[in-house]
Amino acid sequence: MYAVIKTGGKQYKVEKGTLLKVEKLCANVGDSIELPAIFVKDENGNIKTEGKVKAQVLKHDKHKKVLVFHFKRKKHYDKLNGHRQPYTLIKIEEIS
Repeated sequence: MYAVIKTGGKQYKVEKGTLLKVEKLCANVGDSIELPAIFVKDENGNIKTEGKVKAQVLKHDKHKKVLVFHFKRKKHYDKLNGHRQPYTLIKIEEIS
């Protein structure tokens, strides 16, 4: 059984027990959250276009640093910035 969920402007294919890094959610560590499923396929091959997925929030953290470098030739201009995108690690508990 698997589902396709939508969160943070992205879609993810998940199964029960999947660990997933999603855009930062407004939930505390240890909370159980419900995410809307746009597609659910069960063991028998039946397909539903709506459903819900229950997940548990495991931690909040940041990804590795991504360097952003701007450069203009012949103008002596260069600029280096770093960016770390925050994320939430969730574990899928139930698909319905």
